[in-house]
Parts: sequence; structure tokens; C-alpha cells
Amino acid sequence: MTATDHAVELTRAAAQAASDKLGSDIVAYDVSEQLAITDVFLVITATNERQVGAVVDGVEEALRGLDAKPLRREGDRQQRWVLLDYYELVVHVQHSEERAFYALERLWHDCPEIDLQLDQHLARPSAQDAAGPTW
Repeated sequence: MTATDHAVELTRAAAQAASDKLGSDIVAYDVSEQLAITDVFLVITATNERQVGAVVDGVEEALRGLDAKPLRREGDRQQRWVLLDYYELVVHVQHSEERAFYALERLWHDCPEIDLQLDQHLARPSAQDAAGPTW
């Protein structure tokens, strides 16, 4: 069993919305073989609490456009790790410190990674690119 086409569609829309809000280190795992409760885990990093909230809002807005509403939302108060459960998709938006500490990738690295097909022109430039040319 692999993630459904609908789950992959939601995942890609959520990932693009997160990227648009400057979320980083965006990765999605097809966990359908290991878990009966969901098909995909999407993990996103935000650099501060305000950005966690902005990414969460962007993801919810994008998925609302696809007629998807979260069944459950956890972690809103502290804005350090917000979990959005869309049944087929579980979105984890983590502050960079929580992302490093909990390292969800260690748990799911054996699962197939989903190609998110993010628009490259919307991706943030690296620090070296942002600094401009070196002469």
C-alpha cells in the first residue's frame, strides 16, 4: 500500500504553501506501510514562533481551497510545534529547535520520501546566493 493520490495532492499543496511562507527543510514521508492512521507525514521548519503560526495559517488556507479541513490541531498556544491532522496527511510545523531536538527524520528515514515538486523560483536563496557574487 502507498499513499493515495489525494494524500499526495494535499501534501504537495501544503508543502508549497509552507514554502511560500518561508518554511524550510520541508520533507514528506509516505508512512502508509508503517501506520494505519495516516498516509503521509509532512515536516516543516520555521525559525521562530511567529513564523510557525504563519506557516500553519498558510497550510490551512491552501488545503481549505482543496476542501480539506483538519480533524485535529495541536500545539497552537506555544507555537513551537503545531500538528495538523488531515487524516491522510499529518503536518508537523516545528520551530527549528524542536526540529533539531526531536529529529522526526530519524524515525521515518526508512519510509519512501515523496517528491514535493516545489516551485524552484519560490525557494529561498541560500545565504551565499543572498550575499551576492564574490569577486
